[in-house]
Amino acid sequence: MNETVPGLGVGIGWRPEISGFVEGLPGLRFTEVIAESVHIGHPPPELLALRERGAAVVPHGVKLSLGGAEPVDAGRVAHLAACAEALRAPLVSEHVAFVRAGGIEAGHLLPVPRTRAALDVLTANIRRTQAELPVPLAVEPIATLFDWPGAEYEEGDFLTELLERSGALLLLDIANVYANARNRGEDPLALLDRLPLERVAYCHIAGGTQEDGRYHDTHAAPVPAEVLDLVRELCARHRPPGLLLERDGRYPPAAELCAELDAIAAASGHTPVT
Repeated sequence: MNETVPGLGVGIGWRPEISGFVEGLPGLRFTEVIAESVHIGHPPPELLALRERGAAVVPHGVKLSLGGAEPVDAGRVAHLAACAEALRAPLVSEHVAFVRAGGIEAGHLLPVPRTRAALDVLTANIRRTQAELPVPLAVEPIATLFDWPGAEYEEGDFLTELLERSGALLLLDIANVYANARNRGEDPLALLDRLPLERVAYCHIAGGTQEDGRYHDTHAAPVPAEVLDLVRELCARHRPPGLLLERDGRYPPAAELCAELDAIAAASGHTPVT
């Protein structure tokens, strides 16, 4: 499966708190909405307005639990598929993570162990999901504050094999790459150089904070210069079709959001949206 997505450019995640700002961006070509927040019968009118003016709207799932031991829930998959159809999305995305086990909801995205058994589970759940979707699926490796013991793969090799086996696309979160490398004491470029960058559908970019000796990917702080440097390094290797700014909480004035979007455009070589 060699699915591709159209050029998306620079975008920003749609949130109700900044919906007016997002809708007012003159050059916006795509946005992303949390799939579970969309009521299929009544999608937010601001999203529909963006769609009608030609901006791509990508549903981004957070509760499928692709890495969970149980098969993905058919109702959740159906909702993601319905979101794609209602918003005429070019693709949908979800996480390489699990959020529930034994009927207990964690309330967070939790990392999967990098083992053959976990790879088998992820592959099976991704294929089950893809079979019900009308569009391609991109999967996102998460930021994590710990790694499970007994890893059988390096992260780059684990993700590469997952993409090969499942045929999924990659949603590469540059902020996650930075956070994980910083917390592990590793070089973030080492991961970029081990990934099949031609499989990247789009990228997330966000800011975080340092707390208690760990860097937390909060989406509630400005994008650090180190993440923008990684964007430049990525684009020097293979420029992704789209780069999306994630902001959740502590929303700054519109001028600051515009400056961040302009900085992402400058770092990636994409056309500015402001």
